[in-house]
Amino acid sequence: MSEIELSVLSRRRLDRRIESREELEREVAAWEEERNDRRVETRWRFTTADARVRLRRLDPSLPQW
Repeated sequence: MSEIELSVLSRRRLDRRIESREELEREVAAWEEERNDRRVETRWRFTTADARVRLRRLDPSLPQW
C-alpha cells in the first residue's frame, strides 16, 4: 500500500524538478494534508484467499487444495 501512495505522490507532486529540500518538504506536507483532509483510502484488492492460491507453490506449509 505504501508503494501505491508513493506512486500517487510522485505523479501528482513530484513530476518536476524540486530545487531544495525545503521545497520538497513543503510539497510532501501539502500532499499529505490534502490526502488526509479528503480521507483518501487505499482499496486493497489482493485478498488472503488470492495470496493462498498464488503463493501456495512457494510455501509447502500451506495446504495444496
